[in-house]
Amino acid sequence: MSFQLLKKDPYTQARLGRYATAHGSFETPVFMPVGTVGTVKAMRPDELKGLGAEIILGNTYHLYLRPGHLLIKELGGLHAFMNWPGPILTDSGGYQVFSLSQTCRLREDGVEFQSHLDGSKHLLTPELAIEIQEALGSDIMMVLDECLPYPSELSRAQSSMELTLRWAERCLLSRTGENSLFCIVQGGTFQGLRKECAERLVALDGKNPGKSFEGFALGGLSVGEPMPLAYEIAGNTTPYLPEQKPRYLMGVGMPEDIVTCIGLGIDMFDCVVPTRMARHGTMFTKFGRINIRGSEFAKDSGPLEEGCSCYTCQNFSRAYLRHLSLSKEILSAILNTIHNLHYFLNLLGQARRAIAEGNYAKFQKEFFQQIQSGEIGANQKSF
Repeated sequence: MSFQLLKKDPYTQARLGRYATAHGSFETPVFMPVGTVGTVKAMRPDELKGLGAEIILGNTYHLYLRPGHLLIKELGGLHAFMNWPGPILTDSGGYQVFSLSQTCRLREDGVEFQSHLDGSKHLLTPELAIEIQEALGSDIMMVLDECLPYPSELSRAQSSMELTLRWAERCLLSRTGENSLFCIVQGGTFQGLRKECAERLVALDGKNPGKSFEGFALGGLSVGEPMPLAYEIAGNTTPYLPEQKPRYLMGVGMPEDIVTCIGLGIDMFDCVVPTRMARHGTMFTKFGRINIRGSEFAKDSGPLEEGCSCYTCQNFSRAYLRHLSLSKEILSAILNTIHNLHYFLNLLGQARRAIAEGNYAKFQKEFFQQIQSGEIGANQKSF
């Protein structure tokens, strides 16, 4: 497992890199489609590869509860279980514990929670989070952390950060395999805490011989705070992170946010936005978002996006896509997801090319000009 920083943009903090894993390499900046329970919804693995996906994300919490990490290990690990040949990143389950559990109680040794499936009680510890992820065989594991809601008081953010740091060290010491491990910078919306957390994680990274973090993530953002504040925190925190290790902004995934945060020095992104919004008829185009269920598309024989090379745009009209969505047909989720993931993965490819050519600032400016222009095409409106 290794990260190579290939190039830095001369006018922004954007970076071009390559991360090598046992299941192949991927270039950064990268967007990771979310496969929560061992599948990116409405997509076959071969379709994902065809769209250009190089790494996907799985979820420790969900796979632990069903079908169980030991069963997945017995069946050859998550890669074999879901027939995905490329790299997989798994999150630790901490966010889901706090957001989905019927009740949860924070303890020094971990977090007690009730399953959202059947109400059964569990204790997720840092050691168990690593055990589950190693059983799954993910290429990149995440430490267990506490994700605070917004807003939170300074004293609460301070105590949460301290707990996250203690849990990070326990995760680091409990790892036994060759899987990469990323730590998570917390601290709420308090820049002083973010700086302190980053610096202490860097110190922890070199504390134990043979035990290190292969990457650094920013957690606890995009949880309700204004996005300009999230940008400020991300931009002010990345200077305290090691330059030669990847930086992952967890759960941030709107195109405008990705393009902005790449310019702030972020390398990795994930979000359910393209797949979830596709299932509800919201589609991404280079000129903005549209709701394909709108009545203006009822007789529209044109493609979803003029010039788009995805399978959906090459073969189906807006009128047909509207009909499928209103009819709640399974094919609607499939075709819409193909387009949205194509849009996201293509956007990241364009960003990488711009960094390689040394003109990311120009790419960023043109991206926002195009979005703001709203020139989507006949009978198509952004919102």
